[in-house]
Amino acid sequence: MKHNKASTGTSKTNTSTRDSAFVWDGDTLVLNILGKPSAKRDAIGKIKGKQINVSVTAAPRAGKATDYMVRFLAEEFGVSSSDIEVVFGRTNVNKQLRIKAPKRLPAVIGQQELC
Repeated sequence: MKHNKASTGTSKTNTSTRDSAFVWDGDTLVLNILGKPSAKRDAIGKIKGKQINVSVTAAPRAGKATDYMVRFLAEEFGVSSSDIEVVFGRTNVNKQLRIKAPKRLPAVIGQQELC
C-alpha cells in the first residue's frame, strides 16, 4: 500500500506526529493513541486533538491492556501483532504505535486521509 507523502505533509525524514494523530513513514503508519482500558467494548473511536481514542476491555495491569490493544488493532488493520511496535506508552494511556504495511484502514483514518 503506497501513500502520497505530499497529501499527508510528511517525508521519509520527518515522521513527527506532533501535528497529527497519525502520519505515514513509508508504508508504516505511526499512530498517537489515547487508550481507555477497562472499557465496555473494544473500539477505535474518533480523533480528539492529536490522538486517536482506542478503548479496550482489558484491565490496565503491567502493560497487559496495551498488549491486548496491539492484538485488537492487529485485527482491525489486517496485520499480525508482530507488525505493531509500541514506541512509547506501554504502561500509560498515551501511546505511540508503528504499524507496518496495514492492509486495512479503520474509517476514522480513511476519512482523515481524504481531507
